[in-house]
Amino acid sequence: MFADSSMDKLSPPYLKDKGAKLVVDAVSVEFDGLRALDQVSLEIATGEILGLIGPNGSGKTTMVNAITGQLIPAEGRINLAGYDITGLPPRNIALLGVLRSFQIVRLFSNLTVSENVESAAVAGGLSRRTARRRAQELLQEFGLWDYRDQAANALSYGDKRRVEIARALAADPVFLLLDEPAAGMNEVESDVLLELLAELPVQRGIGLLIIDHDMRLIMRLCHRLHVLASGRTIGEGDVDTVRRMPAVVQAYLGSDAYA
Repeated sequence: MFADSSMDKLSPPYLKDKGAKLVVDAVSVEFDGLRALDQVSLEIATGEILGLIGPNGSGKTTMVNAITGQLIPAEGRINLAGYDITGLPPRNIALLGVLRSFQIVRLFSNLTVSENVESAAVAGGLSRRTARRRAQELLQEFGLWDYRDQAANALSYGDKRRVEIARALAADPVFLLLDEPAAGMNEVESDVLLELLAELPVQRGIGLLIIDHDMRLIMRLCHRLHVLASGRTIGEGDVDTVRRMPAVVQAYLGSDAYA
């Protein structure tokens, strides 16, 4: 895939230490001749939180799928720290530190909470002993320690969401792409999630891209916003600027714009 020297510079510890950008350059994705994404460009750096928002069907999840290798763009390129990762297999992209969650929680329901997190750490290359230690740390950090020996399918929906995020972090991401992490959560659970996510870029040196329809969460959490509608970018910039853009208000936020 890359020369050995390039792989050293694309290892998650190196990227976190030196800082890195994930850049999407004029990406288009087509399904049966219809464009789900049309020349969309965005970027995110380690240490920041980018909100990717827009109406249902606007192309948000398609963008995450393209970045993480589940879909191959018809046009455009995706770069990690200056290296082209467009079209690499999803596992290779994950090993480079670009990880994601899904709209629908995908835990191993027959495993315990602890085993779910440990398995992700092992898949990321850690020994069983180190994976177990990392899982313990994450379960404590995410308030899930008391559930460590429960089967994952016995948890509430909000707790399952937190396990999924902890599992992604166990694999040591550089960029973590979260697809509707607050879906199904009540206001209290959403506030707890916000506190956890807000600290991750500083504590772990990672970049976060978050898709969610919980504007109360998005507006307080994100440093910047990128807005899609019908597969095209209709707004991007800091939160205060984007929330007042007429095209964004008309297409998605509504007249109050959460002001």
